[in-house]
Amino acid sequence: MPCFRCGARQTDPARGASPWKRGVRADRQVLICPGCQGAHDWTAGLDRCAGCGSASLICRLGEVECRSCGHVREARPPERPGDLVTSGAPGLSEEVAAAIGRVLKRGPAG
Repeated sequence: MPCFRCGARQTDPARGASPWKRGVRADRQVLICPGCQGAHDWTAGLDRCAGCGSASLICRLGEVECRSCGHVREARPPERPGDLVTSGAPGLSEEVAAAIGRVLKRGPAG
């Protein structure tokens, strides 16, 4: 899953806690990369808890839970099937095709 702000993809982390942050936007789990956390108010644009106003939310099994106060609510289904929060970055399949092309010294896939 890419960063919802810049589209950077998460790489295999070193040992220890991941520097990436989780959030919820439009009732879908999103990730925020370390670069965007430092360059922006990384909580802007994220959903907030109805109970305490915190942006420290997680989405799992059709529920959104606040990590600050414990408030839980049901996640709303997407309006259209396939709706996802995206940054407009290329999809993973396009990135994989481009990487394979580079490794095999081919032109763009198509």
